[in-house]
Amino acid sequence: MNRTVALNAIGITAILVAAAAVWSADRAPATQRNPQFENAHVKVWKSTIVPNAPLPLHRHEHGRVIIALQGGTMKIEDQSGTSETHVWETGKAYWLPSNPPNTMHRDINVGDRPIEVMVVEVEDDN
Repeated sequence: MNRTVALNAIGITAILVAAAAVWSADRAPATQRNPQFENAHVKVWKSTIVPNAPLPLHRHEHGRVIIALQGGTMKIEDQSGTSETHVWETGKAYWLPSNPPNTMHRDINVGDRPIEVMVVEVEDDN
C-alpha cells in the first residue's frame, strides 16, 4: 500500500513538473521594469522591452546610463509623436540626458528580440 502511494505521488509530481515546463515555455516574455537599487544618489532598475510592447509614457528628471544586457534597436517616442532611434550593442553603455520640461516619452523595441537594459539614473546630477 505505501509503495502504491509513493508511486502515485511520484507520478503526480512528474505530471506537474512537465505541465509547469510547458506552461513557462509557452509564455512570452513581458515588457517590465524591475527595481534593483535606490539611494539618495542613484536609482537602478532593469528593464525588459519586448517587440511591439512599449513601456507606457513616462519621464526622467535626471540623466541616466543605459547598459545593454541584450542589445537591439529602441525607438524613443515623445507624446507628440517625435522620435529618435538608438541602436544599443550588447555589453555597451550609453548616456541619455534628462527629459525636457513638460515632456513624456515611451520606449518602443522596433526589433524582433527582447531588449534588456540596466538603467542607472543619477539623482544628484547638479
